Amino acid sequence: MYRVVASRAFRAGAPQKAFGCWFNLSRSAHTLPFATLEADEISGSKPGEVYNLVQGKWTGSSNWSTLLDPLNGEQFIRIAEVGEKEIQPYVESLSKCPKHGLHNPFKSPERYLLYGDISTKAAHMLSLPKVSNFFTRLIQRVSPKSYQQALSEVQVTQKFLENFCGDQVRFLARSFAVPGNHLGQQSHGYRWPYGPVAIITPFNFPLEIPLLQLMGALYMGNKPILKVDSKVSIVMEQMIRLLHYCGLPVEDVDFINSDGKTMNKLLMEANPRMTLFTGSSRVAEKLAVDLKGRVKLEDAGFDWKILGPDVNEVDYVSWVCDQDAYACSGQKCSAQSVLFMHENWSSTSLLSKMKDLADRRKLEDLTVGPVLTFTTEAMLEHMNKLLKVPGSKLLFGGEELKNHSIPSIYGALKPTAVFVPLEEILKDGNYELVTREIFGPFQIVTEYKQDQLPLVLNALERMHAHLTAAVVSNDPLFLQASLKK
Repeated sequence: MYRVVASRAFRAGAPQKAFGCWFNLSRSAHTLPFATLEADEISGSKPGEVYNLVQGKWTGSSNWSTLLDPLNGEQFIRIAEVGEKEIQPYVESLSKCPKHGLHNPFKSPERYLLYGDISTKAAHMLSLPKVSNFFTRLIQRVSPKSYQQALSEVQVTQKFLENFCGDQVRFLARSFAVPGNHLGQQSHGYRWPYGPVAIITPFNFPLEIPLLQLMGALYMGNKPILKVDSKVSIVMEQMIRLLHYCGLPVEDVDFINSDGKTMNKLLMEANPRMTLFTGSSRVAEKLAVDLKGRVKLEDAGFDWKILGPDVNEVDYVSWVCDQDAYACSGQKCSAQSVLFMHENWSSTSLLSKMKDLADRRKLEDLTVGPVLTFTTEAMLEHMNKLLKVPGSKLLFGGEELKNHSIPSIYGALKPTAVFVPLEEILKDGNYELVTREIFGPFQIVTEYKQDQLPLVLNALERMHAHLTAAVVSNDPLFLQASLKK
C-alpha cells in the first residue's frame, strides 16, 4: 500500500549481513541454522520461548506469560511479554527513524537491491522441504489447521518472496513524470516511505499475513515495529531469525510481544506515521480515533455467498461451500458466514452433500480443530438463540467435538449450519443476531424464491462489515442484477 509524491508508501522489507551471520553457537544443536527450537518437540516439559527484538537485539522481559497448547492444554510456550513500563526502548527505536525512511529513491538506493537479495535467499530457504515443513508444523502447533492448509500458507509466502527477487523491489519503487504547463515545468511522483510504522496482525495466519505486510513495509524503506497476536507470535519470531540469516539488517525491524493495552500506549507515545492493523472491528474503530486516522485497516467481515437460479455442478459447489465455511475451522477473514440459496437448489443434494463433507472433518487430521477466540459454550449459546427464531432449524453439527482435550478457554465445535428463513432474518429483532460473526466452524443458510432477490440484496445492504463475497451463477442477467448493487 502506498501513496505518491507528498504522501508515503507503506511496503515491506530490510536487510543485514549474509547467510549465517545472525545465529549463535547455542542454536547449532538444531537442524536449521536459524531456528532456536524444533516444532515437534515443543511441550510442557520442553517449552518453546518467544523473545522480543528491539534496536537489533533479542531481549526477554520481566514478565513471561505461558501459552496453553490448543490441542491438549499443556503449558508449551513461554512468551516475553513487554509491559507498559518497558516500552521506552521501542519508542526510542521508532523515533530514530526519520520520516524519509531508511531508504528512498534519493537515499541509499542500493538497499532496494539488498532487499531483492534478501527475498531471493528467503524464498530459496522456504522452498527447501526441511524449512517448509518446519514452518508448516510450527503453524499447526499454535493455530491448528490441516497440514495442507498450513503448508499452503508457507507456499503463498514463498511465492510472494519469489515475486520480489532481483530487481523487483527496485521496480516496485518506480516513479512517474507528467509534463507541465510551460517550458521547465514537470510534475514528478516518487514512491516514498512513511518512515516509522507499526504492523499489528491476528492469529489465524501466523506467517502469511505478517510476513507479507512486513516485507511490503521494508521494501519501501519504512522502519516497522511488528506485533503479532501472542498466541502465534512464535512463528514470526522464527521467521525474523530466518530473515536475519538471509541478510536482513537486525536493526531494520523491531518485534514486540505485549497485550493490547501496552501496544496502544506504545503507539500513542511513539506516534508512528502509519499503522497497519488486521483484526477485529472493535479494535480497528478505537485505533482510528486514537491515531487520528493514521491507520490502514482490514477488520472483520460477515461474508456472504449467493447461489443463483441456474443449478450446475452440485458436487463442486458443495465442496467449495464446505471449504469456504469450515477450512481452518472457519477462522478465516474470508470464511463463508451466510449462504443465500435459490429455491432451485433445494431440490438438489446440495445440503446433504455439504453435511457429508462436514462430517468427514475430524480432529485427528485437524480438518476441524480448536477455535481460538470463541469458547464452545459461547458458540452453542449463539446457536440456541438462532434456533428460537421462528422457522429456524439445525441442518448439521451443533455439538461439541468428541474425545478431545482442547482446553476450555478455546472452542471445540463440530462444523455447524443453521437454517434461518429469509423473512425472519430481515426482521429488526433478528437481523443483528443472525449477522453476528462467529469466527469458527459456523454458518447461516437461508433460501430465497425467484421474486425475492430484492430481499437478499436488502439483507446485504444492511451489513456493515464487508470483506469477501461470492455470487455463483453463469446467468449474465442474474450476475448483473446481483453485482451492480
